[in-house]
Amino acid sequence: MTAEPYGREGLPLEQAREQILEALQPLGRTEVLPLMQALGRTTASPVQALAAVPGFRASIMDGYAIAGAEQPEPGARWRLVGTSAAGAPYGAKLAAGEAVRILTGAVVPEGSKRVLPQELVAAAGDQMELLKPCGTNPWIRPPEEEAAPDQILVPSGWRLGVADLGRLASCGVQTLQLTNRARIGLLISGDELVPPGQERGAGQIWESNSTLLSALLQRLGYPVTKQLVVADAPEPLREALLELAATCDVVVSTGGVSAGDSDWIRPLVDELGEVAFWKLFLKPGRPFAWGQVAGVPFFGLPGNPVAAAITALQLLWPALQRLEGAEVELLPRLKVRLEAPLRRGSGRPELARARLRVAADGTLQARVEGSQASSRIGSLTGADLLLEIPAEPGALEAGTELWAQLLRLPLL
Repeated sequence: MTAEPYGREGLPLEQAREQILEALQPLGRTEVLPLMQALGRTTASPVQALAAVPGFRASIMDGYAIAGAEQPEPGARWRLVGTSAAGAPYGAKLAAGEAVRILTGAVVPEGSKRVLPQELVAAAGDQMELLKPCGTNPWIRPPEEEAAPDQILVPSGWRLGVADLGRLASCGVQTLQLTNRARIGLLISGDELVPPGQERGAGQIWESNSTLLSALLQRLGYPVTKQLVVADAPEPLREALLELAATCDVVVSTGGVSAGDSDWIRPLVDELGEVAFWKLFLKPGRPFAWGQVAGVPFFGLPGNPVAAAITALQLLWPALQRLEGAEVELLPRLKVRLEAPLRRGSGRPELARARLRVAADGTLQARVEGSQASSRIGSLTGADLLLEIPAEPGALEAGTELWAQLLRLPLL
């Protein structure tokens, strides 16, 4: 996105992210957990295969393992001497002219270097005949197809996905040494806020930021450890900031970092630590603060829910990855074309919530729907993309190509 001077407009997003990541180091704490508790976590050390996997020559097909390695011609015959099933191998070596019935995944007997698929042969009693050409594929899985002994299966600093866990299980891994995730303290403040389910008074709104952010962070693999909801007053806020800094690795707040009469958090952070910057050249998300409280990293997210969620994705999420010791990953980006004309007028780079469509010709298209107000959580509902709209003024025509960030994360 287009950079603008920090003193006038705020810090550009990429520069803000770079500044935050450069200031952080991995926490360095580790723990050992069972494999099934490791999804989404980061490895603290390389994980090696305990042995060869599968560890034996295995049949890829249901069929017949024949003696020898030659490629037989139709009409060739063998004597059936037994069966090799998964978990119940045929225990002897095949002699010339012998074959065994073999099932998928079963051990290929010694003396055999070829499996004939069952649809190519005819078997009756203890006799078997090849009816069709068998080709060159031996249909045998090698002993080290999945892994060799001591092979590195995943490196240190690797975020474990579903497929990783499946592979590690297939290689006999039961427990893993993982890096600790940061303990996140979430501070919500506002005299106008009431919990969902409670009757609202005049000028009050139901508090949603704690739900939105906690759910988002949980989805990203970083559950909130401690949450405080306090009034918009200096003393309660000071006590809350210090309490979270004393018990957590990261302090996150929403609202209170702009320049309003009730924006107490930013001056309190300056008093208790440092505010490195407090404004972004971005829409939504301009009132964002970064610094430290009593030596603990501090993220002051905007008070508007959409802006809070977007800045959490853009800046807090990468920081949590860095603290965990993982390789920092951002949302995947792809190029799309506008489905309809789009007006812009903020003078700042925008991250618009959009839906992804595939046109009849296969073109990826983005459609911006409804109000993009940073207070309207509905703009996030069903959004597939964050559309990167440049700061330059003027309308964008339908078909304009833009970068977009994909909000739907991979499953595996």
